[in-house]
Amino acid sequence: MAHNKNNKPPGRVTLRHVAKESGVSVATVSYVLNDTGSVGDKVKEQVRSAINRLGYTPNLSAQAIRTGRTKTIGIIIPDLKNPFFPELAQSVESAARDSGFAVFLIDTQESAEAEAEGVYTFIKHGVEGIVWCPSSEKDCFKKYAGTIPVVVIDRPLPNYDTVYSDYNKGGKLLAEYLLSEGHRKIGLISGPQTIESAAQRRKGFLEEIGTQAEIIWEVENPFSIKLCPEAVSELKKQDVSVIVAGNDMIAIGAIKILNQLKINVPDSVSVVGFDDVPWSDIVHPPLTTIRQPLSELGKEAVNLLLRRIDNLNASKKTVILDVQLVVRDSVFSLK
Repeated sequence: MAHNKNNKPPGRVTLRHVAKESGVSVATVSYVLNDTGSVGDKVKEQVRSAINRLGYTPNLSAQAIRTGRTKTIGIIIPDLKNPFFPELAQSVESAARDSGFAVFLIDTQESAEAEAEGVYTFIKHGVEGIVWCPSSEKDCFKKYAGTIPVVVIDRPLPNYDTVYSDYNKGGKLLAEYLLSEGHRKIGLISGPQTIESAAQRRKGFLEEIGTQAEIIWEVENPFSIKLCPEAVSELKKQDVSVIVAGNDMIAIGAIKILNQLKINVPDSVSVVGFDDVPWSDIVHPPLTTIRQPLSELGKEAVNLLLRRIDNLNASKKTVILDVQLVVRDSVFSLK
């Protein structure tokens, strides 16, 4: 006799309950749930109807034991306080969900120890693969090489599948634009040069500037809104026409300090960033910057990870995505 909505079996509804309710075998129910085997449309409808009536939800733990698949991946990011990373994580989660995977997230807060612990935690909990945005040049995955699929996102690291934006081109685009606007005296607050993405931004910018303009001063700063004392000291000098920041957070931090010093942006000094984080168009003045394609970064990272999950021995692959200059109001033309 079939159960009705008011006569559901006690406890957790299992495949056996669904099979009994729909008058088919447990194997047939499994085929319908996994869209495998050869099951007719009428039987599929019977099974799905029974699932709805009973309120059945798959037991993923049991499925994982049976199949060895958890349908979960992890993402390790360095700093959720930087609005770039929540948006990046969201793009990974969205792409993973479209492929039927759930995502667990660890924010390492830029700690190498937390990063190493995060790797171990994910492996212990049986994720099928990991999207990793390193916080430094330290490779905390080295000891697990070849044991779990890993894709590195937003950092050009060797020995891994990687997806990142064309930082070198972004640096060149900023340089071209500033030269075209007549800027010849530049202050550079570069990101941490131990991080390859920061190094490539700087390299592209300096290559394009060449001898056409002068770098009056340069300071290295974390990818943070908080500026180091050396950077604050240089900002006070007012000896450059433009501040080139390693990312938008540094640029926004510079604008904040300049406002406190009563130095007007962009009339007294221009400021540019890199990333196009959500804050960059609400800060005053709205920030001229380089836009990274965040949704594409997430999608490509998940595609690379699924490829690696399917074949742990596949050849290494690198995907480099295009960037674009976004002109807003933080640059004053000196032409």
